[in-house]
Amino acid sequence: MTADDILAKLISFDTVSRNTNLPLIEWVEEYLSGFGVASHRVYDETGEKANLIATIGPEDVPGIILSGHTDVVPVDGQPWSTDPFEATVIDGKMYGRGSSDMKGFCACVLGAVPKMVEVNLTTPLHIVFSYDEEVGCIGVRGAIAEIVDWPVKPRACIVGEPTMMQVVLGHKSKRSVRVTVRGRTGHSSLAPNYVNAVEYAARLTVMISDMGQDFAANGAADPLYDVEHTTAHVGMLHGGTQLNIVPDETMFDFEFRAIREDNSDALVEKVIAYAREELEPAMKAVHPQAGFEFENLSGVDGLDTEPEADVVSFAKSLAQRNDHAKVAYGTEGGLFQTMADIPTVVIGPGDIGRAHKADEYIGLDEIKAGSAFLERLIDRCCA
Repeated sequence: MTADDILAKLISFDTVSRNTNLPLIEWVEEYLSGFGVASHRVYDETGEKANLIATIGPEDVPGIILSGHTDVVPVDGQPWSTDPFEATVIDGKMYGRGSSDMKGFCACVLGAVPKMVEVNLTTPLHIVFSYDEEVGCIGVRGAIAEIVDWPVKPRACIVGEPTMMQVVLGHKSKRSVRVTVRGRTGHSSLAPNYVNAVEYAARLTVMISDMGQDFAANGAADPLYDVEHTTAHVGMLHGGTQLNIVPDETMFDFEFRAIREDNSDALVEKVIAYAREELEPAMKAVHPQAGFEFENLSGVDGLDTEPEADVVSFAKSLAQRNDHAKVAYGTEGGLFQTMADIPTVVIGPGDIGRAHKADEYIGLDEIKAGSAFLERLIDRCCA
Protein backbone atom coordinates (compact mmCIF):
# COMPACT_ATOMS: atom_id res chain seq x y z
CA MET A 1 0.00 0.00 0.00
CA THR A 2 1.20 3.51 -0.74
CA ALA A 3 1.00 6.28 1.82
CA ASP A 4 -2.00 7.61 -0.14
CA ASP A 5 -3.76 4.24 0.15
CA ILE A 6 -3.00 4.04 3.85
CA LEU A 7 -4.26 7.56 4.50
CA ALA A 8 -7.54 6.77 2.77
CA LYS A 9 -7.91 3.76 5.06
CA LEU A 10 -7.08 5.75 8.21
CA ILE A 11 -9.60 8.45 7.29
CA SER A 12 -12.32 5.78 7.06
CA PHE A 13 -12.08 5.16 10.81
CA ASP A 14 -14.26 7.60 12.76
CA THR A 15 -11.79 8.34 15.53
CA VAL A 16 -13.38 11.52 16.85
CA SER A 17 -12.04 11.79 20.40
CA ARG A 18 -15.40 10.84 21.96
CA ASN A 19 -15.18 7.45 20.19
CA THR A 20 -12.94 4.43 20.61
CA ASN A 21 -9.85 4.28 18.41
CA LEU A 22 -9.41 0.51 18.76
CA PRO A 23 -10.61 -0.46 15.24
CA LEU A 24 -7.92 1.79 13.75
CA ILE A 25 -5.31 0.46 16.19
CA GLU A 26 -6.23 -3.11 15.29
CA TRP A 27 -5.85 -2.34 11.59
CA VAL A 28 -2.40 -0.81 12.15
CA GLU A 29 -1.36 -3.81 14.26
CA GLU A 30 -2.32 -6.19 11.45
CA TYR A 31 -0.55 -4.01 8.89
CA LEU A 32 2.65 -4.00 10.93
CA SER A 33 2.38 -7.71 11.61
CA GLY A 34 2.34 -8.31 7.87
CA PHE A 35 5.90 -7.01 7.79
CA GLY A 36 6.96 -8.97 10.86
CA VAL A 37 6.82 -5.91 13.14
CA ALA A 38 5.58 -6.54 16.67
CA SER A 39 3.60 -3.85 18.47
CA HIS A 40 1.78 -3.46 21.74
CA ARG A 41 -0.99 -1.34 23.19
CA VAL A 42 -1.01 1.01 26.15
CA TYR A 43 -4.67 1.30 27.16
CA ASP A 44 -6.60 4.04 28.88
CA GLU A 45 -8.39 3.24 32.12
CA THR A 46 -11.59 2.25 30.30
CA GLY A 47 -9.94 -0.16 27.86
CA GLU A 48 -11.76 1.58 25.01
CA LYS A 49 -8.77 3.54 23.72
CA ALA A 50 -5.11 2.74 23.33
CA ASN A 51 -1.72 4.02 22.26
CA LEU A 52 0.26 1.76 19.95
CA ILE A 53 4.04 1.38 20.22
CA ALA A 54 6.29 -0.48 17.80
CA THR A 55 10.06 -0.57 17.36
CA ILE A 56 11.92 -1.42 14.17
CA GLY A 57 15.66 -1.93 14.56
CA PRO A 58 18.01 -2.77 17.45
CA GLU A 59 16.68 -2.28 20.97
CA ASP A 60 20.04 -1.55 22.60
CA VAL A 61 20.74 1.69 20.69
CA PRO A 62 19.18 5.14 21.28
CA GLY A 63 16.48 5.54 18.65
CA ILE A 64 14.16 8.12 17.16
CA ILE A 65 10.46 8.35 18.01
CA LEU A 66 7.94 9.05 15.26
CA SER A 67 4.88 10.35 17.08
CA GLY A 68 1.36 10.85 15.76
CA HIS A 69 -2.12 10.97 17.21
CA THR A 70 -5.00 8.90 15.86
CA ASP A 71 -7.94 10.97 17.12
CA VAL A 72 -9.63 13.78 15.22
CA VAL A 73 -12.04 16.61 16.06
CA PRO A 74 -15.80 16.33 15.43
CA VAL A 75 -17.50 17.21 12.16
CA ASP A 76 -20.86 18.02 13.79
CA GLY A 77 -22.53 21.02 12.17
CA GLN A 78 -19.79 21.57 9.61
CA PRO A 79 -20.85 22.02 5.96
CA TRP A 80 -18.70 19.31 4.34
CA SER A 81 -18.85 18.95 0.56
CA THR A 82 -17.76 15.30 0.82
CA ASP A 83 -18.15 12.49 3.32
CA PRO A 84 -15.59 13.44 6.02
CA PHE A 85 -14.89 9.77 6.78
CA GLU A 86 -14.40 8.67 3.20
CA ALA A 87 -11.28 9.90 1.47
CA THR A 88 -12.06 11.84 -1.70
CA VAL A 89 -9.34 12.96 -4.12
CA ILE A 90 -10.07 16.05 -6.19
CA ASP A 91 -7.46 18.01 -8.17
CA GLY A 92 -4.52 16.46 -6.34
CA LYS A 93 -6.00 16.95 -2.87
CA MET A 94 -7.27 14.26 -0.53
CA TYR A 95 -10.27 15.42 1.50
CA GLY A 96 -11.30 13.86 4.78
CA ARG A 97 -11.30 14.48 8.52
CA GLY A 98 -7.78 14.08 9.84
CA SER A 99 -6.12 14.25 6.44
CA SER A 100 -3.89 17.12 7.57
CA ASP A 101 -4.30 16.79 11.33
CA MET A 102 -2.66 14.34 11.49
CA LYS A 103 -3.38 11.04 9.84
CA GLY A 104 -1.32 12.23 6.88
CA PHE A 105 1.87 11.87 8.88
CA CYS A 106 0.76 8.54 10.33
CA ALA A 107 0.16 7.29 6.79
CA CYS A 108 3.61 8.42 5.70
CA VAL A 109 5.17 6.56 8.63
CA LEU A 110 3.26 3.36 7.88
CA GLY A 111 4.03 3.69 4.18
CA ALA A 112 7.73 3.76 5.05
CA VAL A 113 7.59 0.57 7.14
CA PRO A 114 8.50 -1.78 4.25
CA LYS A 115 11.76 0.10 3.74
CA MET A 116 12.42 0.27 7.50
CA VAL A 117 12.18 -3.51 7.60
CA GLU A 118 14.11 -4.10 4.41
CA VAL A 119 17.21 -2.11 5.29
CA ASN A 120 19.58 -2.84 8.14
CA LEU A 121 18.66 -0.12 10.63
CA THR A 122 21.50 0.68 12.99
CA THR A 123 19.41 3.33 14.74
CA PRO A 124 15.95 2.09 15.74
CA LEU A 125 12.77 3.88 14.81
CA HIS A 126 9.98 3.86 17.39
CA ILE A 127 6.42 4.34 16.14
CA VAL A 128 4.14 5.87 18.78
CA PHE A 129 0.50 6.44 17.82
CA SER A 130 -1.63 8.00 20.56
CA TYR A 131 -5.25 8.79 21.40
CA ASP A 132 -7.06 11.86 22.81
CA GLU A 133 -4.54 14.45 21.68
CA GLU A 134 -7.36 16.73 20.58
CA VAL A 135 -8.82 16.94 24.09
CA GLY A 136 -5.65 17.87 25.94
CA CYS A 137 -2.80 15.55 24.91
CA ILE A 138 -4.18 12.96 27.33
CA GLY A 139 -3.42 9.59 25.79
CA VAL A 140 0.26 9.93 24.98
CA ARG A 141 1.09 10.41 28.67
CA GLY A 142 0.64 6.67 29.23
CA ALA A 143 2.96 5.86 26.35
CA ILE A 144 5.60 8.31 27.56
CA ALA A 145 5.40 6.87 31.08
CA GLU A 146 6.38 3.51 29.59
CA ILE A 147 9.11 5.02 27.42
CA VAL A 148 10.68 6.64 30.49
CA ASP A 149 11.29 3.13 31.85
CA TRP A 150 13.01 1.85 28.73
CA PRO A 151 16.58 0.72 29.42
CA VAL A 152 17.83 2.79 26.48
CA LYS A 153 16.55 6.35 26.21
CA PRO A 154 15.55 7.54 22.70
CA ARG A 155 17.86 10.20 21.29
CA ALA A 156 15.13 12.29 19.63
CA CYS A 157 11.41 12.60 18.93
CA ILE A 158 9.71 13.85 15.77
CA VAL A 159 6.07 14.82 16.22
CA GLY A 160 4.39 14.89 12.82
CA GLU A 161 1.82 17.64 13.27
CA PRO A 162 1.14 19.54 10.03
CA THR A 163 3.79 22.23 9.56
CA MET A 164 4.16 22.16 5.76
CA MET A 165 7.46 20.38 6.49
CA GLN A 166 8.93 23.33 8.36
CA VAL A 167 10.86 22.47 11.50
CA VAL A 168 9.01 23.74 14.58
CA LEU A 169 11.07 23.92 17.73
CA GLY A 170 8.61 25.50 20.15
CA HIS A 171 5.01 26.02 21.10
CA LYS A 172 3.25 27.70 23.99
CA SER A 173 2.08 25.94 27.12
CA LYS A 174 -1.65 25.98 27.77
CA ARG A 175 -3.95 25.73 30.76
CA SER A 176 -7.71 25.75 30.38
CA VAL A 177 -10.02 26.01 33.38
CA ARG A 178 -13.78 25.88 34.01
CA VAL A 179 -15.12 28.23 36.67
CA THR A 180 -18.46 27.73 38.40
CA VAL A 181 -19.72 30.71 40.37
CA ARG A 182 -22.24 29.98 43.14
CA GLY A 183 -24.46 32.84 44.30
CA ARG A 184 -27.84 33.18 45.99
CA THR A 185 -31.02 33.72 44.05
CA GLY A 186 -33.99 35.97 44.74
CA HIS A 187 -36.25 38.64 43.25
CA SER A 188 -34.29 41.33 41.44
CA SER A 189 -36.17 44.06 43.34
CA LEU A 190 -34.24 42.87 46.40
CA ALA A 191 -30.98 42.32 44.57
CA PRO A 192 -28.69 43.72 47.32
CA ASN A 193 -29.90 40.93 49.62
CA TYR A 194 -28.63 38.21 47.30
CA VAL A 195 -25.41 37.20 45.51
CA ASN A 196 -25.44 37.75 41.74
CA ALA A 197 -23.32 34.98 40.23
CA VAL A 198 -23.26 36.65 36.80
CA GLU A 199 -21.85 39.88 38.20
CA TYR A 200 -19.09 38.12 40.11
CA ALA A 201 -18.26 36.00 37.09
CA ALA A 202 -18.03 39.20 35.06
CA ARG A 203 -15.62 40.72 37.56
CA LEU A 204 -13.32 37.73 37.28
CA THR A 205 -13.49 37.65 33.49
CA VAL A 206 -12.55 41.34 33.40
CA MET A 207 -9.57 40.57 35.61
CA ILE A 208 -8.50 37.82 33.18
CA SER A 209 -8.97 40.19 30.24
CA ASP A 210 -6.85 42.81 31.99
CA MET A 211 -4.09 40.23 32.41
CA GLY A 212 -4.19 39.60 28.67
CA GLN A 213 -3.94 43.29 27.87
CA ASP A 214 -1.00 43.61 30.23
CA PHE A 215 0.78 40.71 28.51
CA ALA A 216 0.39 42.54 25.20
CA ALA A 217 1.50 45.93 26.51
CA ASN A 218 4.17 45.06 29.04
CA GLY A 219 4.90 41.33 28.93
CA ALA A 220 7.79 39.34 27.55
CA ALA A 221 7.76 38.66 23.82
CA ASP A 222 9.12 35.98 21.52
CA PRO A 223 9.23 37.14 17.89
CA LEU A 224 9.17 33.56 16.55
CA TYR A 225 5.47 33.34 17.46
CA ASP A 226 2.76 34.89 15.29
CA VAL A 227 1.31 36.24 18.56
CA GLU A 228 4.54 37.15 20.32
CA HIS A 229 3.27 37.30 23.91
CA THR A 230 1.31 35.18 26.37
CA THR A 231 -2.44 35.36 25.83
CA ALA A 232 -5.51 35.18 28.11
CA HIS A 233 -8.91 34.23 26.74
CA VAL A 234 -12.44 33.69 28.05
CA GLY A 235 -14.24 31.54 25.51
CA MET A 236 -17.61 30.67 27.00
CA LEU A 237 -19.92 32.12 29.66
CA HIS A 238 -23.39 30.94 30.69
CA GLY A 239 -25.60 32.27 33.49
CA GLY A 240 -29.00 33.55 34.47
CA THR A 241 -32.55 32.61 33.56
CA GLN A 242 -34.40 35.90 33.17
CA LEU A 243 -33.94 39.55 34.04
CA ASN A 244 -35.96 39.75 37.25
CA ILE A 245 -34.24 36.76 38.90
CA VAL A 246 -30.89 37.21 40.62
CA PRO A 247 -28.79 34.39 39.08
CA ASP A 248 -27.36 31.92 41.56
CA GLU A 249 -25.04 30.05 39.20
CA THR A 250 -22.78 31.02 36.32
CA MET A 251 -20.15 29.02 34.47
CA PHE A 252 -17.33 30.15 32.21
CA ASP A 253 -14.16 28.71 30.66
CA PHE A 254 -10.84 30.51 30.30
CA GLU A 255 -7.35 29.70 29.12
CA PHE A 256 -3.79 30.93 29.13
CA ARG A 257 -1.31 30.20 26.33
CA ALA A 258 2.10 31.11 27.66
CA ILE A 259 5.52 31.64 26.14
CA ARG A 260 8.56 30.31 28.00
CA GLU A 261 8.99 33.41 30.14
CA ASP A 262 5.54 32.96 31.71
CA ASN A 263 4.28 30.02 33.72
CA SER A 264 0.72 29.06 32.80
CA ASP A 265 0.16 27.26 36.11
CA ALA A 266 1.22 30.35 38.04
CA LEU A 267 -1.13 32.50 35.95
CA VAL A 268 -4.08 30.25 36.81
CA GLU A 269 -3.14 30.45 40.48
CA LYS A 270 -3.17 34.24 40.22
CA VAL A 271 -6.76 34.13 38.96
CA ILE A 272 -7.79 31.77 41.75
CA ALA A 273 -6.12 33.96 44.38
CA TYR A 274 -7.97 37.04 43.11
CA ALA A 275 -11.29 35.19 43.32
CA ARG A 276 -10.61 33.88 46.80
CA GLU A 277 -9.13 37.03 48.30
CA GLU A 278 -10.83 39.90 46.48
CA LEU A 279 -14.26 38.59 45.48
CA GLU A 280 -15.35 35.78 47.76
CA PRO A 281 -15.31 37.69 51.07
CA ALA A 282 -18.12 40.00 49.93
CA MET A 283 -20.05 37.08 48.49
CA LYS A 284 -19.80 35.01 51.66
CA ALA A 285 -20.79 37.96 53.82
CA VAL A 286 -24.22 37.70 52.18
CA HIS A 287 -24.36 33.91 51.77
CA PRO A 288 -21.70 31.60 53.31
CA GLN A 289 -22.11 28.97 50.57
CA ALA A 290 -21.43 31.46 47.77
CA GLY A 291 -18.08 31.38 46.00
CA PHE A 292 -15.99 30.01 43.16
CA GLU A 293 -15.18 26.47 42.05
CA PHE A 294 -12.30 25.81 39.65
CA GLU A 295 -11.97 22.71 37.49
CA ASN A 296 -8.92 22.00 35.37
CA LEU A 297 -10.03 21.14 31.83
CA SER A 298 -6.70 20.50 30.15
CA GLY A 299 -3.06 21.36 30.21
CA VAL A 300 -0.42 21.17 27.50
CA ASP A 301 3.23 21.51 28.35
CA GLY A 302 5.16 23.97 26.22
CA LEU A 303 7.86 22.86 23.82
CA ASP A 304 11.09 24.83 23.83
CA THR A 305 13.97 23.27 21.94
CA GLU A 306 17.06 25.39 21.39
CA PRO A 307 17.80 26.28 17.75
CA GLU A 308 21.31 24.91 18.19
CA ALA A 309 20.11 21.49 19.40
CA ASP A 310 21.23 18.45 17.42
CA VAL A 311 17.64 17.36 16.79
CA VAL A 312 16.92 20.70 15.09
CA SER A 313 19.86 20.54 12.68
CA PHE A 314 19.11 16.85 12.07
CA ALA A 315 15.47 17.57 11.17
CA LYS A 316 16.46 20.50 8.98
CA SER A 317 18.86 18.31 7.02
CA LEU A 318 16.09 15.75 6.47
CA ALA A 319 13.63 18.46 5.44
CA GLN A 320 16.26 20.03 3.18
CA ARG A 321 15.53 23.51 4.47
CA ASN A 322 17.22 25.76 7.00
CA ASP A 323 14.38 27.73 8.56
CA HIS A 324 12.50 27.07 11.78
CA ALA A 325 9.49 28.43 13.62
CA LYS A 326 7.34 28.32 16.74
CA VAL A 327 3.58 27.84 16.77
CA ALA A 328 0.77 28.92 19.09
CA TYR A 329 -1.11 25.61 19.05
CA GLY A 330 -0.12 22.81 21.40
CA THR A 331 1.29 19.38 20.54
CA GLU A 332 2.45 16.25 22.30
CA GLY A 333 6.01 17.44 21.78
CA GLY A 334 6.06 19.37 25.03
CA LEU A 335 5.26 16.20 26.97
CA PHE A 336 8.05 14.21 25.33
CA GLN A 337 10.39 17.00 26.37
CA THR A 338 9.14 17.57 29.93
CA MET A 339 8.13 14.02 30.93
CA ALA A 340 10.96 12.09 29.27
CA ASP A 341 13.64 14.73 28.59
CA ILE A 342 13.77 13.68 24.94
CA PRO A 343 14.94 16.35 22.44
CA THR A 344 11.90 17.03 20.27
CA VAL A 345 10.84 18.87 17.16
CA VAL A 346 7.53 19.10 15.32
CA ILE A 347 7.45 18.61 11.57
CA GLY A 348 4.96 17.01 9.25
CA PRO A 349 3.01 17.24 6.00
CA GLY A 350 -0.17 19.27 5.68
CA ASP A 351 -1.25 22.67 6.90
CA ILE A 352 -2.67 23.39 10.37
CA GLY A 353 -4.72 26.15 8.74
CA ARG A 354 -6.93 23.46 7.20
CA ALA A 355 -7.38 21.52 10.44
CA HIS A 356 -10.65 21.39 12.39
CA LYS A 357 -12.58 22.82 9.43
CA ALA A 358 -15.05 21.49 6.92
CA ASP A 359 -13.41 20.09 3.78
CA GLU A 360 -10.08 19.46 5.51
CA TYR A 361 -7.56 18.18 2.98
CA ILE A 362 -3.92 17.41 2.33
CA GLY A 363 -2.17 17.73 -1.01
CA LEU A 364 -0.92 14.51 -2.54
CA ASP A 365 2.35 16.35 -3.16
CA GLU A 366 2.50 17.08 0.56
CA ILE A 367 2.19 13.38 1.32
CA LYS A 368 5.08 12.78 -1.07
CA ALA A 369 7.13 15.41 0.78
CA GLY A 370 6.43 13.70 4.11
CA SER A 371 7.36 10.33 2.65
CA ALA A 372 10.58 11.75 1.19
CA PHE A 373 11.50 13.14 4.62
CA LEU A 374 11.09 9.67 6.12
CA GLU A 375 13.05 8.05 3.29
CA ARG A 376 15.98 10.30 4.11
CA LEU A 377 15.55 9.54 7.80
CA ILE A 378 15.72 5.79 7.13
CA ASP A 379 18.86 6.27 5.04
CA ARG A 380 20.48 8.15 7.92
CA CYS A 381 19.43 5.44 10.38
CA CYS A 382 21.15 2.66 8.48
CA ALA A 383 24.34 4.55 7.69
